Amino acid sequence: MNVNERIREIREERGFTQQTIAEQIFVGQRTYSDYESGKTRIPVDRLLLLARFYDVSLDYLTGASDVLSSYPRR
Repeated sequence: MNVNERIREIREERGFTQQTIAEQIFVGQRTYSDYESGKTRIPVDRLLLLARFYDVSLDYLTGASDVLSSYPRR
């Protein structure tokens, strides 16, 4: 699974709208929609915000791993 598929899957599973998530990562809804569709690459700083918001590891969020683990805490 790639990152755009994973972010859509997580968002839908948790019942959020694209608009809600876009606001959480400080982008417009259209930009977020482009992330989910794969039209636009997601900057690393936005990936970190998504991982923190969803409390999932970057490996899971990006599809590098299918093991669901929490976002690391300091």
